[in-house]
Amino acid sequence: MPKNKRRNAPHRGGGGGGGSGAATSAATAGGPHRTVQPFSDEDASIETMSHCSGYSDPSSFAEDGPEVLDEEGTQEDLEYKLKGLIDLTLDKSAKTRQAALEGVKNALSSKVLYEFVLERRMTLTDSIERCLKKGKSDEQRAAAALASVLCIQLGPGFESEEILKTLGPVLKKIICDGTASIQARQTCATCFGVCCFIATDDITELYSALECLENLFTQSYLKEKDTSVICSTPNTVLHISSLLAWTLLLTICPINEVKKKLELHFHKLPSLLSCDDVNMRIAAGESLALLFELARGVESDFFYEDMDSLTQMLRALATDGNKHRAKVDKRKQRSVFRDVLRAVEERDFPTETVKFGPERMYIDSWVKKHTYDSFKEVLGSGMQYHLQTNEFLRNVFELGPPVMLDAAALKTMKISRFERHLYNSAAFKARTKARSKCRDKRADVGEFF
Repeated sequence: MPKNKRRNAPHRGGGGGGGSGAATSAATAGGPHRTVQPFSDEDASIETMSHCSGYSDPSSFAEDGPEVLDEEGTQEDLEYKLKGLIDLTLDKSAKTRQAALEGVKNALSSKVLYEFVLERRMTLTDSIERCLKKGKSDEQRAAAALASVLCIQLGPGFESEEILKTLGPVLKKIICDGTASIQARQTCATCFGVCCFIATDDITELYSALECLENLFTQSYLKEKDTSVICSTPNTVLHISSLLAWTLLLTICPINEVKKKLELHFHKLPSLLSCDDVNMRIAAGESLALLFELARGVESDFFYEDMDSLTQMLRALATDGNKHRAKVDKRKQRSVFRDVLRAVEERDFPTETVKFGPERMYIDSWVKKHTYDSFKEVLGSGMQYHLQTNEFLRNVFELGPPVMLDAAALKTMKISRFERHLYNSAAFKARTKARSKCRDKRADVGEFF
């Protein structure tokens, strides 16, 4: 994050990594510490794999929720098992390395472990760099995801800047490598955007990241002489991720740079609304709404020349009834573009409420919504926990210091696994009953006619 954005930021870290209230379930079984095999692209032998079987599936760290640590272990157990997983990121087996990366990522997504991560950031950075350089598609995706979670844990500061200096060039190389896996490039683009948002201290590095991402999604723009519908390609998913990451970084740019980007993209970005990929249309629509919000923040009387044609296109997407499109896609598209149309025409945003623990956060702008969505894509179900305890995220969303709760209050807030199962079962039965009644009514109408 540029210096002018971080000057007043509080001390990072969410240093509450020590509590035992919200840890993830451990995935590795205890056992004697083993000698780490040197890193290699070769698969492990049967002997090596059987030796590793003492560690159960690392990716299961976050499946059972934070309450498992209270019931089955301690903070020391979690850290011990995480140390084992970090060692396994250097294993001979590609599958073992990938599972270890995913296990560490899931654990750090579900709990703030600032001190633990700070002590091992060099080791983790080295492991991630090796996996990005030597690994294949799935391993690269797991390594990139862990890199972004690592920066979220540490927050803005020297440590995150060093991580980005080491991993940034590697991520950019993969993103721009036409021979690399599309899925790996897509994940790297998303995580590169998040890492830059947190750790970029030099404004020239921020501009370089924007240019890297621009070079990707602008490939989907309609050519000047072409007026047809944009056909999706295998690269479309990469262009979507690069567009969303670019939009995230644009929210922390200085005003002068924002003006330049608006002039460059305002008349070309609407062409993506004609893409035959629904996710690209939605990404373009939400990015346009955010650009309008930024433009009106710079100039309250901002005027867009092609407003009539743009609103006509947005209105068509908000009421789209084409039969050749899937119902789910049409429903999702109409919902999004109703909000986008309101943002463009009326400067309005439908406020959303996010609940986490005893607190609530109101998302009342497109900038805030896009920032929340970007971090939620990385953290998944751990987003709520990080909103409660991670000082960096609380500063980003202006939530103030973490709310301190005693053990009794935390216990009353938790729902046991059995209670959750009963609740889900009752909800399923209610939905089934409602569907049955609806079907019966349709059958009656059919008989009547």
